[in-house]
Amino acid sequence: MSHHQTSFLAMWAALAVAGIVMPHAAQQRASAPPSSTSKVVLLGTGTPAATPDRSGPATAIVVNDTAYLVDFGPGVVRRASGAASSRGIAALEPTRLQVAFVTHLHSDHTVGYADLIFSPWTLGRRVPLEVYGPRGLKGMTTHLIEAYRVDIETRTNADGNQRTFPDGYKVNAHEIAAGVVYRDNNVTVTAFATAHAMESYGYRFDTPDRSIVISGDTNPTPATIDACRGCDVLIHEVHTSAWLAARPESGGAPPGTFRRFSEKYHTTTEQLGELALRAKPRLLILYHYNSLSPEELQSDMTKHYSGQFVIGRDLEVY
Repeated sequence: MSHHQTSFLAMWAALAVAGIVMPHAAQQRASAPPSSTSKVVLLGTGTPAATPDRSGPATAIVVNDTAYLVDFGPGVVRRASGAASSRGIAALEPTRLQVAFVTHLHSDHTVGYADLIFSPWTLGRRVPLEVYGPRGLKGMTTHLIEAYRVDIETRTNADGNQRTFPDGYKVNAHEIAAGVVYRDNNVTVTAFATAHAMESYGYRFDTPDRSIVISGDTNPTPATIDACRGCDVLIHEVHTSAWLAARPESGGAPPGTFRRFSEKYHTTTEQLGELALRAKPRLLILYHYNSLSPEELQSDMTKHYSGQFVIGRDLEVY
């Protein structure tokens, strides 16, 4: 671990105790170096929009054949299974999904929670799921399990085909605060508060060979810059101003409703360019993005940032 990584973790531990330019299109297919023990797998780069080729927000950090999920939007388990089969990442086999972090409890980031709890159990997961996130996570977990009570009882009764591994649906939900929230032999995970419409966190993963930061939904914040500070990978949400100006209001809401929300709680390409210039990641990955087109997003981001970036797409590996 580098001196900088050690200093960063020491700082957050103290807090816990105290309460692309893409010069060529080919770079869009960048992948983690063969020697790397750590991979970023984009399971879902989408938004609440029901875009067929972009699943809901979900990212996997895979270290030494162990997967750690960040968020579980719709389609998370099938996307993980897809990465296991098409990318050869065995750690993302559904029964091996055992540790997850959630940035915040908006539905587009959590609709896949029941899927993550029950589908791997149905396929043979035998141990409880460990999940970390903001306040409200325990209540969400309790209510989801209760909603599936008939399913659980049917699968674990005397005739149930899952009666021999009845613990696989269980969840240990951990409500967190800023600071180091998880550590094992592969990773140290540090949460930092972000600026969204509810309690929300970004996460920094320090692995044996990389430092990876993921923003979740947020307005630009100094905490994200501090979490990165030259990190290997920064994964950040973004939208273009042209997209925001053209977006119709949903459900007949008064004009300007979503624009005002977005200005407080999301990040434009101009803002992200400024943030990344200060954070200095080796690679910036755009995810959970909105734009008029990929070409418009590429062009707009290029205007505001001269570093290396990619527009993330589902099932890409970095």
